[in-house]
Amino acid sequence: MAKSSKLKFRDTIATFDRLRSQILGRKFAPIYLLMGEESYFIDELSELLATTILNEAERAFNQIVVYGKDSEAGAIVNLCRQMPMMGSYQVVIVREAQQLDKIESLSYYTSAPSPTTILVLCLKGKTLDKRSTLYKQIAAVGEVLETVRPYDNEIKSWLTDFIRAKGCDIEQKALTMMTDHLGTNISKISNEFSKLILSLPEGTKLITASHIEENIGISKDFNTFELTKAVVMRDLSRAMMIADHFARNPKESPLVVTISAMFRQFRQIFILNYLEWQRRAKGVPMPSDMELTRMLGLGSSFFLGETRQAAALWPNNRVFNVLGIIRIYDAKSKGIGSGGLSDGELLREMILRILG
Repeated sequence: MAKSSKLKFRDTIATFDRLRSQILGRKFAPIYLLMGEESYFIDELSELLATTILNEAERAFNQIVVYGKDSEAGAIVNLCRQMPMMGSYQVVIVREAQQLDKIESLSYYTSAPSPTTILVLCLKGKTLDKRSTLYKQIAAVGEVLETVRPYDNEIKSWLTDFIRAKGCDIEQKALTMMTDHLGTNISKISNEFSKLILSLPEGTKLITASHIEENIGISKDFNTFELTKAVVMRDLSRAMMIADHFARNPKESPLVVTISAMFRQFRQIFILNYLEWQRRAKGVPMPSDMELTRMLGLGSSFFLGETRQAAALWPNNRVFNVLGIIRIYDAKSKGIGSGGLSDGELLREMILRILG
């Protein structure tokens, strides 16, 4: 159960995996509270509950789905107190429960839940106040899944596991293309990859950059990954060629996404250089490659060699200046002091300042 208001993404994953395993093992709680920022996990668990607790015949009589905006707390309490018409359970699923008026009134039921009812509350984008009576009652007798969105350095490992669970693997370049393009919205990423996997030839075991380009429309040659690589390797002509492509196709790679990826890359270089300085100047042991991969948020040790190569070209006094330049253009991309320049013009200007 969620016990801290400051959860991390890995806590969401751990709780989700535990509850999923219990549900598949037919170990059910009387109440499930599924809430928080990331709707993917809420949808997955609520759908699993909806299709696992009762068989198809029982669902027609004993499974009730209501929506918060169309319901009242008192009516839901009455539904939960009914007896199942056949079988051992009745299931009451409240979708969009964040829109339920006077949701605290559900505490009249959660204080003494029926042993024959399983109540599923789905709150998307919101959480219950953990100081409230309703939350405390649910946490005492049921299960709570609180979802939080991942940071940039957490999304790749989750996505790799997600793809492997579907019987595939993915090239590191293809993985970076997707995460740079779609950010950390897991619902959007899972939808895109689910469609991609269905479109691949039967028997495909490795998703490549070409698959991403052909089926999702992200160019394997002109994307944020390739632009960032060109900049850190000081390849001005290639960087400007990709920037020109972005300027002509602004919807493919929004400037705010490109700037975020650029900042992340130089931050990784800064950290690696600092650790190397500590080793030389203070005798602090360098972390293992596995630990470095985790610290830098690379998702895979595949990228560690490239990051080391880039770090050799960028001493930290220069990296510090570059991070300052990127912050300036982050503000300009949001309309602060942009001088009316287009996103394409801002990107080209930023690259010239970084490599100048």
